[in-house]
Amino acid sequence: MTIKYPNGKSFIQNDSNPPKIHNHNSINYAKRGMSLESEINDSNQYYLQNNIAVIHKKPTPIRIVSVDYPKRSAAKIKEAYFQQASTTDYNGVYNGKYIDFDAKETKNKTSFPLSNFHEHQIEHMRKCLAQGGICFAIIKFTLDNTIFVLDASILIDYWDKQNIINERKSIPKNDLFKKAIQIDYQINPIIPYLDGVDILINQLKKEK
Repeated sequence: MTIKYPNGKSFIQNDSNPPKIHNHNSINYAKRGMSLESEINDSNQYYLQNNIAVIHKKPTPIRIVSVDYPKRSAAKIKEAYFQQASTTDYNGVYNGKYIDFDAKETKNKTSFPLSNFHEHQIEHMRKCLAQGGICFAIIKFTLDNTIFVLDASILIDYWDKQNIINERKSIPKNDLFKKAIQIDYQINPIIPYLDGVDILINQLKKEK
């Protein structure tokens, strides 16, 4: 199936000392072949079933322009367009706070390319922060399954600086170890990213 942006361009999937979260029930899910999206969806289901948070993946509205009917009982979408530019992947409510975040993976070993994000996504995060929302990115390095929760304000700072001459267009992994919150896999939920969100909330309280 071909999916295109509102401007007609085809959609191409991008490659896509703060505390480190440890858990005594930690486990490596690397060999299960799950994508970051699947891991987050499973974690969100755990949070929902245990009345911890209500967070869902945002649906992306599309306009279907071509459909094939190989059988009367089945239809196959051949071509479709995004009706509008997507913002972030997930949002919801946790502990009385509005939560909004995006999830990205990279095969890079030493840095996270900022090209994984789009301008409209960064602007959406900027507006969420201005309204007092808890906004962040979950970043996964797939080669070693290292996962970080990165405050959107830090991501935005790197984004803004990339337009300055000689400024790099990626976030060094070593910087993420220093400025983000590292999350370890565990049994339930698979990715306990709300532990990182608790730290972000406490940091905001201290700043006030």
